[in-house]
Amino acid sequence: MIQETELSPNHLIYPVFVKEMAEKKVPIPAMPDVNQFSVEGLPQEIEDVVSLSIPAVLLFGIPEKKDDVGSGAYAENGIVQKAVRVIKKLFGNDIMVITDVCMCEYTSHGHCGVIKDGDVDNDETLKLLARSALSHVAAGADMVAPSDMMDGRVNVIRETLDISGYTTIPIMCYAAKYASALYGPFREAAESAPQFGDRRGYQMDPPNQREALREIRLDIQEGADIIMVKPALFYLDILSMARREFNIPLAAYSVSGEYTMIKLAASKGYLDYQRTVVEANTAIRRSGADMIITYFAKDLAGWYKATL
Repeated sequence: MIQETELSPNHLIYPVFVKEMAEKKVPIPAMPDVNQFSVEGLPQEIEDVVSLSIPAVLLFGIPEKKDDVGSGAYAENGIVQKAVRVIKKLFGNDIMVITDVCMCEYTSHGHCGVIKDGDVDNDETLKLLARSALSHVAAGADMVAPSDMMDGRVNVIRETLDISGYTTIPIMCYAAKYASALYGPFREAAESAPQFGDRRGYQMDPPNQREALREIRLDIQEGADIIMVKPALFYLDILSMARREFNIPLAAYSVSGEYTMIKLAASKGYLDYQRTVVEANTAIRRSGADMIITYFAKDLAGWYKATL
């Protein structure tokens, strides 16, 4: 009766990797119990998510071929576009489909935008991000989530969707995304590691706190409906600051490194798996997150269901 913070499936978003491949699913070595799925293998996974009352999935696509301009990101029959159509056809409104909007999984160089003179060209990248978001929504996506950290991308995506008649589609923006050491397992899962340099030029510097509030404020002014802090556990102070400063839905991404650390420590018997996962995600909620993107979503929802 006096517990202050609630953690239930209503607060969870489950990330899913979909890839153009012959197998229905392929395990990801760096992320135990997480898989890449083909479009054919995806329905069973979505059925499991729906049965656990998890309200939303966040789709990441891995194309068969990559190029310098990430054309698979905005192709009409791209991997995410195909996956969205299948999910919405089979499950309709039983699950909300959110799509990651970025270029890194689709570019041959692994960066989040078009490369010019060795650097990412912010303004040229905006055009492709808008095309990508529009193609996802045209395929049936319920929400788009730009994760690239290009300046001005929320405004361009919002204008593009509005002009095209998709005025009610919300944008969940990666507003404070740090250049973290915790993304390694994800880059294996999404096959998106940079082929040269790093992403510090467009992702945030981990020591910076006030900058996060400036970034978030700009995205809200451009039309973001939900703001996100990424990673979650190492940046609970940023979550807490954002909660106090902004009266807008707040998401946190509990990233692959957080997942793998807990998984591996628990597999060695050093941690109680269930207690640790619940405590970690409760901390994210306690810090102010309204929703958590987490690879633990199915486990959390299953434990919750077992208590009812």
